[in-house]
Amino acid sequence: MNCAVIDSDAQVRSAYAEPAVLKTLRGWWGETVFHPDGQISRAAIAKRVFSNPDERKRLEGLIHPLVNQARQREMGILAHDPGTVAFVWDTPLLFEAGLNRECDAIVFINASFDLRLGRVRRTRGWDEAELLRRENLQWPLDRKREISDYVLENTADAGEARSQVWAVLSRILERGSCYRGPA
Repeated sequence: MNCAVIDSDAQVRSAYAEPAVLKTLRGWWGETVFHPDGQISRAAIAKRVFSNPDERKRLEGLIHPLVNQARQREMGILAHDPGTVAFVWDTPLLFEAGLNRECDAIVFINASFDLRLGRVRRTRGWDEAELLRRENLQWPLDRKREISDYVLENTADAGEARSQVWAVLSRILERGSCYRGPA
């Protein structure tokens, strides 16, 4: 669809690999958030920060600026590609981080709890309690859905999803207000 997808989770993984971040995390939490091979344990970090709001804010203060810089760099590069018609930010904490104010349009992808649970079980190994714990730390989904510009119903049918995305993307592009990068 000629959109450049900016994946915040991938940028977070990259930030966790930066030597300065690793050093900071070791300083804060010692080896408790590292695997024996020296790699970061996202599960150990999640356990720590999702049970302590102060620790979560401290981690977000470290990681979010790096993710913001990476997103801007990536958009700056991709903006020079004449084939790129829009940027799509795949950002779980879009509203919580205030990034919605930087977007031309917000598209909420609605999926049933059972579908969300099945996906995170398959891709991340989470159980129902872990999904609920994380969702309860975010803005309520009803609120996100309510203040979004568009809502797409995400089911297991890829063809239907593609049709909905095309329709919404066409409407957004017709408005003509999409960011094209630095002048």
